[in-house]
Amino acid sequence: MIYVSDKAREKVAKLLQEARVGDEAEYFLRVSVVGGGCSGLSYKLDFDNEPKPMDQVFEDNGIKVVTDLKSFLYLVNTTLDFSDGLNGKGFYFSNPNASRSCACGESFAV
Repeated sequence: MIYVSDKAREKVAKLLQEARVGDEAEYFLRVSVVGGGCSGLSYKLDFDNEPKPMDQVFEDNGIKVVTDLKSFLYLVNTTLDFSDGLNGKGFYFSNPNASRSCACGESFAV
């Protein structure tokens, strides 16, 4: 499962509305893990409306989250959150599978 905090849900809904992506009900949040960043792996977020055959689909807190099977292996029980505080603004992941992460919080290692 991939979880979505209340703050992340509010921000995702607002971004979907601002993007005016047509029928918002067809769009979902695609979460991926890609190579790169200080620690070796980075998170990637996109809006998408085309599921792929091996996608893993979850819904939490009213947000549909989709990830490919390979990325899901790194994201099991991860929570997507959003911060708008003084120490930085943006989405971040609380990933119990990460053995370390970089100072900026945008990359991790397992």
